[in-house]
Amino acid sequence: MPTLAPAISSSRSLFTRRQALAASAAALGVAAWALPSVARAQGDGKPLRVILPLSAGSGADGAIRAISNSLSKALGQPVVIENLPGAGGITGTAQIVRAPKDGSVIGVVSNNHVVNPSVYKNIPFDSLADITPITILGATPFVLVAHPGVPAKTVQELIAYAKSKPGVLNYGSSGNGTILHLGAAMFVDQARLDIKHIPYRGMGPLMNDILGGQVQLGVVAVAPAAAHIKSGALRALGVTTGSRVASLPGVPTIAEQGLPGFELDGWIAPVGPAGLSKAELARLYNGFKAAMEMPEAHDALIAQGYEIKLTPPEQAAAFFKSEAARMAQVVKNANVKVD
Repeated sequence: MPTLAPAISSSRSLFTRRQALAASAAALGVAAWALPSVARAQGDGKPLRVILPLSAGSGADGAIRAISNSLSKALGQPVVIENLPGAGGITGTAQIVRAPKDGSVIGVVSNNHVVNPSVYKNIPFDSLADITPITILGATPFVLVAHPGVPAKTVQELIAYAKSKPGVLNYGSSGNGTILHLGAAMFVDQARLDIKHIPYRGMGPLMNDILGGQVQLGVVAVAPAAAHIKSGALRALGVTTGSRVASLPGVPTIAEQGLPGFELDGWIAPVGPAGLSKAELARLYNGFKAAMEMPEAHDALIAQGYEIKLTPPEQAAAFFKSEAARMAQVVKNANVKVD
């Protein structure tokens, strides 16, 4: 694929052409991001700073780092990734919403961004009004797993066993209020079970203790769990997505095992601060789109277990609103609390 970065000497003519295209598009009612992307001149020396309000080694961190070189090529500028974890993503997101509105700083958020308003009492920003969604980049499926010591091979068998021994089983999560906590809490609530929650600090400790049998159950990402499921160290009871997952074709969905409507995945989304100009929004969206057309970025994201989405900005904004409302209802129904 030819590079999208123009030569410095031709930047003025390209900008003029861009203005003409934009004017024509405005007259026709065409969305700005439907226009061809114009990369920044390589010589301006300004990198794109990407804030991740998540820890290094997380799924979103790995995904963005895997595509960063392609994104840099597509945008014609260096990409610098900065991890600012803390308080369920609130610490880093606070920096995103305060960033300059010139497209020099963006962030990549996950499900927790729309969950936090329902589980934290005080957040120093509005999770919807203070951001500009650029796209939903991709989503990864989750799976309900059990330690082999649990005498259940299906969701229905687990429900029957748990109801016969109320308060005996426990499930772990990657932390209070995280999407993995909500996934398991959704299951417990919809199946009307009495299962205790044990929060961990991250996916790694959670996986270690499910494998070791310190906790019996958990909802985890499919990609890091797949090898353990194949070896028999973990038992997959049901995937959380609306349809079956290609990497676990023999594992039915939770919905088809008696909990209709159960659906959840882990998505990641680049966002800018509120007030990002239409021109910058278009440039950034087209940059991500062009990057994901490069085999190295596309294949890297697929290898990490992501389904590529790349929704246009207006669809991403609508998705944020609908997911915030849905997660608020999940939190309320499952009585999820964060101390």
